[in-house]
Amino acid sequence: MAVRIRDVAQLAGVSVGTVSNVLNKPDEVSADSIARVQRAIDELGYVRNDAARRLRAGISATVGFVVLDGQNPFFNEVVRGAEDEASRHGIAVLVGNTDEDPVREGMYLDLFEEQRVRGVLIAPYGDITRRLTLLRERGIPAVLVDRINLEGAFSSVATDSVAGGRMAAEHLLAIGRRRLAFVGGPFDIRQVRDRLDGARWAVEAADSGATIEVIATRALTVEEGAAAGRRLLQRPPSQRPDALFAANDLVALGLLQGLVVDGSVLVPEQIALIGFDDIAFAAAAAVPISSVRQPSRAIGQTALRILLEQSADDTLIPRQTVFRPELILRASTRL
Repeated sequence: MAVRIRDVAQLAGVSVGTVSNVLNKPDEVSADSIARVQRAIDELGYVRNDAARRLRAGISATVGFVVLDGQNPFFNEVVRGAEDEASRHGIAVLVGNTDEDPVREGMYLDLFEEQRVRGVLIAPYGDITRRLTLLRERGIPAVLVDRINLEGAFSSVATDSVAGGRMAAEHLLAIGRRRLAFVGGPFDIRQVRDRLDGARWAVEAADSGATIEVIATRALTVEEGAAAGRRLLQRPPSQRPDALFAANDLVALGLLQGLVVDGSVLVPEQIALIGFDDIAFAAAAAVPISSVRQPSRAIGQTALRILLEQSADDTLIPRQTVFRPELILRASTRL
């Protein structure tokens, strides 16, 4: 049976209120009372229920983090950044993985609301404004992660995906490629659309006769990338793209598998390849993959810091933090 605060008070010969003051306001208690209570705590092995104390005070020791794809190492690093910042404030991060499923996304938001978390970080699948507005009205602030909030209703922390898409396509054009293809999906995900928009902008601005086609995938996974690569192999070589821009590095890894391992296409000699996120596996691939880097840990740290500020002051104006991506060049685009 768990030791209760009244058990400590009885053994120490003091009131329950005195024990509470020793635990929470020791400067208001005599040294003798502190010593007696501490001896009783040690003898009984009492462990304070800090979660209950915070709940009574209306301050939760947890925040929720709803991630878009828990299998993507990029999001793992973003979560680690949030955890690093959370640990500095003595709180924990509860993580829910939606697997790009809006139903699961709603389920985790409901769960975090029931748990009365201090706030929610979310890398959303689609338009989540209405649901987050309801959360905020119930005292739970939210910060969007890996998504720029153009409407300005909520704070957000993200990388400029449009700029990243433009950088990727401009690099492929600079190495002489003219038949580009963007591989990714679903397009309900804002980041996917933004990266494609940036690439299209670069191709149109080049005025070089270059083209870009879209090869849609059902998910941003290695398996979907490999399937797209195998579909490309069914085309005659003259009808294949000479450069591929994958919506993320997992899709890029799948493309590399489908083209090189399964089909013996030479990368980059026949088809250049670039991804997005710059996860560790990209550099470790059989052909190291060029990528557009996002500062994953900094995104998580910044988002958690903003969330705590907003939980402490709900009058703060939402702000949008946008990191600039960085082009990382490796063998998959170097001849």
